[in-house]
Amino acid sequence: MESRTQRTDMTHRHPHHHRGRARTALSAGALLSATALLITASGCAPGSDAGGGTGSSGPGGTLVIGATGKLPNTDTVIGGAGFEGKRLVSFQLYEGLTRYDLSTTDGPPPVTGALATSWKVAADKKTWTFTLRKGVTFQDGTPFNADAVLFNLDRYLDKKNEYYTDALGAAAGEYAGGITAYRKLGAEQVELVTKEPNGHFPEDLAHVLIASPTAVRATGSADFAKHPVGTGPFAFKSQKAGEQIELVANKTYWRGAPKLDKLVVKALPDAAARTAALRSGSVNWIEYPNPDDIESLKADGVKVVTNSYDHLWYWILDTEKGPWKDPRVRQAANYAVNREAIAEKLLHGTADPAYQAAPRATLAYDKSGDLYGYDPAKAKALLADAGYAGGFSTSVTVPTGGSGNLLPVPIAEALQRDLSAVGIKVELRTTDWSTLIGAEAKGEVALGSDAIAQSTTLFQSEALLPLFIGSKSPFWTGHYSNPEVDALLASAAGSPDQGKRQADYRQALAKVTEDAPWLFVVNDRNPRALAPTVHGLVQPQSWFLDLTTVRVGK
Repeated sequence: MESRTQRTDMTHRHPHHHRGRARTALSAGALLSATALLITASGCAPGSDAGGGTGSSGPGGTLVIGATGKLPNTDTVIGGAGFEGKRLVSFQLYEGLTRYDLSTTDGPPPVTGALATSWKVAADKKTWTFTLRKGVTFQDGTPFNADAVLFNLDRYLDKKNEYYTDALGAAAGEYAGGITAYRKLGAEQVELVTKEPNGHFPEDLAHVLIASPTAVRATGSADFAKHPVGTGPFAFKSQKAGEQIELVANKTYWRGAPKLDKLVVKALPDAAARTAALRSGSVNWIEYPNPDDIESLKADGVKVVTNSYDHLWYWILDTEKGPWKDPRVRQAANYAVNREAIAEKLLHGTADPAYQAAPRATLAYDKSGDLYGYDPAKAKALLADAGYAGGFSTSVTVPTGGSGNLLPVPIAEALQRDLSAVGIKVELRTTDWSTLIGAEAKGEVALGSDAIAQSTTLFQSEALLPLFIGSKSPFWTGHYSNPEVDALLASAAGSPDQGKRQADYRQALAKVTEDAPWLFVVNDRNPRALAPTVHGLVQPQSWFLDLTTVRVGK
């Protein structure tokens, strides 16, 4: 690392932002972003070609995707449509200093260089030096450089900056909130300093998206979302607010131009409408087909691809309220659930049973930690031991849909039947997804229930894990608190050694599994259905996708 006397330009500092405003799709800015980190899944061979019906506009064709939820705000990190919005839009327009390598199908994707080619951390484990990629241009033709990095960090972290907004600050706080200082070390290097040691900092920076300073200055932050410009594989062309967005191939993309000519993403939250659109040819790719439609779609020549990824569909139980205060009761509920029936019969193999807190397709998963098999007799014995031999009544708020939520109401109804069989009577209270996560972001439960149903990711970004199982989360997590879990999370976060983090996370999730603050149900397999004319998709073990390899044609 260069000596301090060699470093040029001023050091940028800002007050420490709490690293937790996030969820959806687990951010209110970022909060809804984390909350909505909740997404989708299905059953064929991963990493295969795929197929569809709309025509081509050129050699690479036009890919038209039917999404399950709303389209995101296109201003960099604001998003607001969860990881589906980030996957299909934000990550196509923009990049961070790092990115996920989505080229393989057999394990969680590693982080690799994007706008930075390499990085190193000092002995203090807080001072990071990133070497930037040469020759990269934004989609407006202007150069990417160290000044562009500083411009974007100022926009996210400096409340006095003219381009800062509360929405940007809240959303950026999810991944960049721990940055306390940053400076340019020359045209091709930047130094970033975190408040605490952060071993997963390179992964965090994949989500700190870099916009063209020239484009932001031209529109101002108020209108930048109408004319977004990044360095990603696709450039913005047009959008119909809330309905669809049209992108075109970035012919000067540094990794090589995408094979597609055009990418169109349509908001089709109704599963039946997505299937109808695929069959009619108005789209040639749909996210999360209704499991009941999969066999008939396959019969029509549609390709359905799946792969495990970091996903958990679960209920968050209020561990400070009524019977759910007792871990024996929470464990009993977990033994009462027939996950195999839900995964195979209701979801038609598009999900795997979740017997523990750690999702299967994560480095924290240990098969020996699978604890909660289907055992109603054991559930009844635990309830009796806890003083509830006669059962009890409770309530859960369930979203009617939303990113990553699979078939939330039918799943909840299946759980209702299973729990009733051991004496736990559950009242289902339904609401829309945005209401549920909006309340959760305020530390509340929509409709005042004893639990909420939702899906989420735990390890797609390690920065989010304390938001779900840490004792000081800013949003509602059922009041779960375990000092041993907090200590393990802190130990993991402070280490740049992935093996050390993995060991700590496994121990932490094993304790969460035993404490059972959640009702663990299924892990999604991320199904998507593609018309026969869609080729080249690699289906990674991730929420995200590399669309540069996809083409549409015969």
